[in-house]
Amino acid sequence: MKLLEDRILKDGKILEGNVLKVDSFLNHQIDVGLLGKMGAEWKRLFVEEGITKILTIEASGIGIACIAAEHFNVPVVFAKKSKSTNIGADLYRASVESYTHGTVYDVVVSKKYISPEDRILIIDDFLANGNALLGLIDICKAGGCVVAGIGVAIEKAYQGGGDKVRALGYRVESLAKIKEMNEKDGVIFE
Repeated sequence: MKLLEDRILKDGKILEGNVLKVDSFLNHQIDVGLLGKMGAEWKRLFVEEGITKILTIEASGIGIACIAAEHFNVPVVFAKKSKSTNIGADLYRASVESYTHGTVYDVVVSKKYISPEDRILIIDDFLANGNALLGLIDICKAGGCVVAGIGVAIEKAYQGGGDKVRALGYRVESLAKIKEMNEKDGVIFE
C-alpha cells in the first residue's frame, strides 16, 4: 500500500536494535484517516472470506483492528497480556515472545468471545519473527475457529516471520513489506 509506505518513509525512524518507530501515526499517536484506508484495503483483500470477528493483541493492535472492523461490520476481540479479575477463568492461553520488548508473556482470550462458528481475521501492527501471530493462531486452534486470513500493517520480511506463518498455510496480507532497513539506506520495500 503505497500510502502507508510513503508515510513510513516520511515519518518513520530507524532505532538501534532494528526497531522501526512509527509511533507518530500508527501505534502511539494514531492517524485515523490512514487507518481507515488500511481497513478498506483489508476489506478489499478479504471480502470473500466471510469474516465474523477480528482478533488482535493489546495494545498497539487494538486501534488498527477497531478501524478495520468498521469496514467488516464485525466485533474485535483482543488477547490480553495479563489476566485481570474481571475476565474470568475460562480462557484460551498462548505464550508469545515480543521482539520489541524482548520478553515472553502469556496472552489470554475469554472462551466466551471465540467459537467454532467464527471465521477470524487476525490483525496486527508489525510482523517480525511471527511469534505474536503464532500465539493468536494457537488461540484460534484451541477455540476451534477458522483463521480466514491475517492482515499486517508492516512486515519486516527480512526477519522471516511472514515466511514461517505462510509456510503453515495461512494467507498473510501485509500492507507494507520491508525488504531491508538500516540507518545508511533507510527503509527499502519489496
